This record gives sequence, C-alpha cells and structure tokens, in this order.
Amino acid sequence: MDVTTPQWRKSTRSGGNGGSCVEVADNLPGVVLVRDTKDRDGGTLRLSPASWRSFLDLAKRIGPLG
Repeated sequence: MDVTTPQWRKSTRSGGNGGSCVEVADNLPGVVLVRDTKDRDGGTLRLSPASWRSFLDLAKRIGPLG
C-alpha cells in the first residue's frame, strides 16, 4: 500500500446519481482525509484516525438526515 499518496474512495452512502458525495482517504499514517467529490479542489478535512472513528460512531447512532 502506498502511504504517500491518498487513495480516495467514495462513500458507500453517496449513491450513483452524482448528488452529495464524500470521498475518504484513510491509507496515510496518522491522518484521515475527507473531501467533497463535486469540489475536489475546494478543501480537504484532515482528521486524526480517532476523530474519524468518533464521527463515524456518531453518524451511525443518529442515522441518515433528511
């Protein structure tokens, strides 16, 4: 596994219709990157792996919005 280049993957919840899409790169040591698929140059969130796990745990507990 290449740990110098982010390996982006699309969220399984994004669907295939081009709507709200999120990409995550979790192959880098000590950081998880998150970006908007529609605006890849618009900024990237940098989270610690622990913060990312906490976010996912919370998202699973509250369920889908809307």
